[in-house]
Amino acid sequence: MKQWIPFPKVTGTASRQAHCDLPEGTFERETGREGFFGPATHMYHRHPSTGWSAWEGPLRPRAFDLNKLNGPNASPWAAMEFLGNEHCRMRIWNLDQNMEHLVRNADGDELLFIHQGAGVLFCDFGRLTFRDGDYIVIPRGTLWRIEIEQSVTALLIEATNGAYQLPDKGLVGRHALFDPAMLDVPEIDQAFLAQQDETPWQTVIKARGALSTVTFPYNPLDAVGWKGDLSVVRINWRDIRPLMSHRYHLPPSAHITFVAPRFVVCTFCPRPIESDPGALKVPFYHSNDDYDEVIFYHRGQFFSRDNIDAGMVTFHPCGFPHGPHPKAFKAGADHRRTETDEVAVMVDTRDGLTVAELPDGVENTEYVNSWRA
Repeated sequence: MKQWIPFPKVTGTASRQAHCDLPEGTFERETGREGFFGPATHMYHRHPSTGWSAWEGPLRPRAFDLNKLNGPNASPWAAMEFLGNEHCRMRIWNLDQNMEHLVRNADGDELLFIHQGAGVLFCDFGRLTFRDGDYIVIPRGTLWRIEIEQSVTALLIEATNGAYQLPDKGLVGRHALFDPAMLDVPEIDQAFLAQQDETPWQTVIKARGALSTVTFPYNPLDAVGWKGDLSVVRINWRDIRPLMSHRYHLPPSAHITFVAPRFVVCTFCPRPIESDPGALKVPFYHSNDDYDEVIFYHRGQFFSRDNIDAGMVTFHPCGFPHGPHPKAFKAGADHRRTETDEVAVMVDTRDGLTVAELPDGVENTEYVNSWRA
């Protein structure tokens, strides 16, 4: 257990309550450790922390249009990784036909977020339908394949050498955000039993980043039943009831959906915007000095960003302050909106992420300049 040095102190002109009643003419910046869970200080500046006029060097805010990344692939192992580190790997997968082979990830749990499309997942545990907005957690070592009803685009987040768990919901209790009873599991139903046959099937296993193919003279998804508390599970963002306060802008950590050993996955869902006159209405400027931040935009208007469309990703590595764009900040100050309609997936990683070599046109190289007033 870490023993931070506790010494809450106030110097100069400051607000007594974070994110509320800022001193006139100031801009708040939170600098903190361990994401939003460690010690923090709130600075009050005369100018926005993102008011740079020029930027040089490899460290910078970045944006990628994953809609331009690649075409359909018949296997998740052919999907291109766009960001990754030793503990977390992110890929975008487009599937426009039924999978004709089975796959197994021996490197870690796989989390699928269904950005577009619908279909059926067949796996060791049975049959599970899915639609847009679904999260599907596939435990390490699970055998699976997909049959589509509509072409699928999915964000894949691998917990390399790790496993997904639910967050500790603390004071609000285990049923906040979503009741665990909302988690759906596959069923061994007639449709699942009907796909069991005696024809050869290939299984493509990813282990230590390499692929191996194992052929069976029958369909190895041949279970007739199971019992236990380890399974594929599904939850849709529409089933998440976000925490909110009309008097205080909650940090992203309040929206954690899944946790893994070295990163967290958060879901931003539609919610009312803070109504208290003194409360910030947009995310506060912050220096998240221990975590890299990635946001995948699923649908709606992301209320703290300009010119961001569905299927895009922003990447803010640790090392500099970031926060809302100038137009978004002004709109919040003017109370122009009373609720958000955004849906986005955020991944905060404790270890630095590496950007893959992407095709021309995928990255918006002007994104760093989008904070200029």
